[in-house]
Amino acid sequence: MTQTNRRFLLAKRPVGAVTREDFSFEQGPAAEPAEGQIQVRNLYLSLDPAMRGWMNEGKSYIPPVGLGQVMRALGVGEVTASKHPDFKPGVHVSGALGIQDYFTGEPQGLHKIDPNLAPLPRYLSALGMTGMTAYFALLDVGQPKEGETVVISGAAGAVGSIAGQIAKLKGCRVVGIAGGKDKCQYLQDELGFDGVIDYKAEDVLAGLKRECPKGVDVYFDNVGGDILDAVLSRLNFKARVVICGAISQYNNKEAVKGPANYLSLLVNRARMEGFVVMDHAKEYGKAAQEIAGWMASGKLKSKEHVVEGLETFPETLLKLFNGENFGKLVLKV
Repeated sequence: MTQTNRRFLLAKRPVGAVTREDFSFEQGPAAEPAEGQIQVRNLYLSLDPAMRGWMNEGKSYIPPVGLGQVMRALGVGEVTASKHPDFKPGVHVSGALGIQDYFTGEPQGLHKIDPNLAPLPRYLSALGMTGMTAYFALLDVGQPKEGETVVISGAAGAVGSIAGQIAKLKGCRVVGIAGGKDKCQYLQDELGFDGVIDYKAEDVLAGLKRECPKGVDVYFDNVGGDILDAVLSRLNFKARVVICGAISQYNNKEAVKGPANYLSLLVNRARMEGFVVMDHAKEYGKAAQEIAGWMASGKLKSKEHVVEGLETFPETLLKLFNGENFGKLVLKV
């Protein structure tokens, strides 16, 4: 029996915030796999700030989504038909599956996962690309040392919440910047952050002076803009700044706002370095094992914010940019 495949295609390059009109919504029969291909029924899809960048034309770390193509997204699903010897029907996989009900194609880049070891959404958060991003960006680029002060922006989000917990496991003093009382309370009460700054309720620079009286050794940046500028003014000698994301800038209609306080890097002989998780693909297995071990022992927690309905995709994606998500944002198909 042929299944119906609903899918969102990129119809035009967004200007500013994404709208439903930037996509075309299609329904049709799901494609049957050809030789060497598989068909996957998508169960959960990952919604990430990076998706906004993938819609823009221009040079980046990954080619942009083409106009008329299915919107790119990571996901987890179940193989429903296969003409590939290594992927039998019933097997669960994760990888780039797209905003649609069914993926059909070669399984290049797809990985088998076990739904008995963890809930499926967790393979899109702590045990997926989110966890890999937090792990390698913090440990390889940030290189935190015991006793240092680590500041995380977007700290209640998917990557920030995990990065902060890993910094705590490494013996650091961790300060999270987040928006709203509930998120800040979660960081302190549930995740064990040492201090919090509510950017919606207080001046960030004043909060940094209060929570980081001895300065900042590692800054894990997920937001860019004014918050990046504020933290740059509080850097210590030989500090490290990890540029993991800049969600405050992704919907700009004008040029991206660069840091005015960048000379702090010179004065403090500090380092600011960009990070792309795909550079560490060969080491994912090692990181996943360590993260899984921390979770099994109760040392690391993962929070997933699940929204139901493929048809809600454009509006649900906007939650990321409005600060409405709490933890890893996942779309249940």
